[in-house]
Amino acid sequence: MKKSFYSHGKLLLTSEYLVLDGIKALALPTKKGQWLVVEENDEKSIIWKSLDNEGNYWFETKIKLPLHLSETTNTSEKSILTDEEGLGISETLLEILQAAKELNPNFLSKEKGYTVETRLEFDRKWGLGSSSTLINNIAQWAEVDAFLLLKKSFGGSGYDIASAQHKTPILYTRKEDKPLVEEASFNPAFKNHLFFVYLNQKQDSKQCIKHYQSLPLKDFDKAAEIVKQITDTILNCSSLSEFCELIDQHEEVISKIIKTPTVKSTLFPDYMGSIKSLGGWGGDFVLATGSVSEMEYFKNKGYNIIIPYTEMVL
Repeated sequence: MKKSFYSHGKLLLTSEYLVLDGIKALALPTKKGQWLVVEENDEKSIIWKSLDNEGNYWFETKIKLPLHLSETTNTSEKSILTDEEGLGISETLLEILQAAKELNPNFLSKEKGYTVETRLEFDRKWGLGSSSTLINNIAQWAEVDAFLLLKKSFGGSGYDIASAQHKTPILYTRKEDKPLVEEASFNPAFKNHLFFVYLNQKQDSKQCIKHYQSLPLKDFDKAAEIVKQITDTILNCSSLSEFCELIDQHEEVISKIIKTPTVKSTLFPDYMGSIKSLGGWGGDFVLATGSVSEMEYFKNKGYNIIIPYTEMVL
């Protein structure tokens, strides 16, 4: 019998970086996510195959049970993965499964094997949560707490796990014992003037966290208070001009905290609208305000992946 599990992707609209220190954040689950389909087999192994958003296999591995890495196969004709990359992904997958079994000793305890197939609905380079959706799906399969599984594997704030589990925008606050997650009403009247622009490179979340945690947090309390106010105000924002002011202010606050120039000042200084980073700065998607015709600005600079808000966000 097949079992299917699904998780939504994510975008972080406010409190990037600060969410790690318990500051309330507004997160947006995306329409596209990732499937995990499990079927029992008689091989006493996990035969794992991963498909990308175009239906092509990009990763394959075999894990003997009890959990032991057996082999990794790069099935892509386009050589998406080197042998080293494939082995690294296999080892990470094994660590997640081992952590899930620690949380639930009954997981993978049958005298059976499993054929597992994951299917991404978005490009895995986009930074919409290929890892977080995988962890949340494995947690569902193993019947364990996804936040605990994240903590024992990848680490991070957990907002991406919360997004994976919800179908509406959420307010997320990281707490040591249990995160606080509230469904939020965020359906801006000006959403037709909001677009997500891909910066043509994937950002490494672990490196972003490491960089942030290495910084001396000067004026953190002041910045945190401003960002909290921005998050609350954005929820009730009724005009595009007010929204632009808020995200511009947010960019400046975070820029000072992480000692990094804003993406607008570095890449798009002459753009007339507002631009906001989403999550770790330097890659993945940014939010840009403007009209459909004004998105030509980004295309002329070589940024061709531009997704309207209404097509991206649940």
